[in-house]
Amino acid sequence: MSVGTVVLPAAGTQEGIGLFIPDLADLVWGTICFLIIAVVLIKYALPRFNAVLDERTAKIEEGLALTEKAKEEQSGAEARAARLVEDARLEAAKIRENAQAEADKIIADARAEAAGEAGRAMEAAERQIQADKQAAQISLRSDVGLLATDLAEKLVGEHLSDTELSGRVIDRFLDELENAPVSPAWSARAGSVR
Repeated sequence: MSVGTVVLPAAGTQEGIGLFIPDLADLVWGTICFLIIAVVLIKYALPRFNAVLDERTAKIEEGLALTEKAKEEQSGAEARAARLVEDARLEAAKIRENAQAEADKIIADARAEAAGEAGRAMEAAERQIQADKQAAQISLRSDVGLLATDLAEKLVGEHLSDTELSGRVIDRFLDELENAPVSPAWSARAGSVR
């Protein structure tokens, strides 16, 4: 073949638009095969495919429902936890208040008990002081009585044998001493001795 040669189509071959249009026999057999495949797919494959899709849809919806339920439970649990924390906080505050009140009561009771003990100790000390004072007065009376008797015996120059008479004289002397006004010099001396 040379450069200038044109290739002509063989006899019985189609040219132009006829290349794109199929033969009638091919069109009929292609349509019959398509319909058979379509019927088989619609009758057998499509229901299985739809069942698989429905099952997956059901699982997805179930998962979404479980997720929603879990969210609700979580928000409910958070609300319960917040309530529990608040209740615990309130209970702790109440316990602190009760403990403070109990501590105040214990302190007040201890103070009252200490005041009572101090009062009893003061009363006991006053009774002891009174007893010591009375004992000192009795001792002083007897000592002054003896001294007065000795002094009287020395002044009179006789022994006083009548104890009853000497007791009356001593008591009268002591009563006069108690009733006598105290001189300033004597009270100053008595104050320095104490």
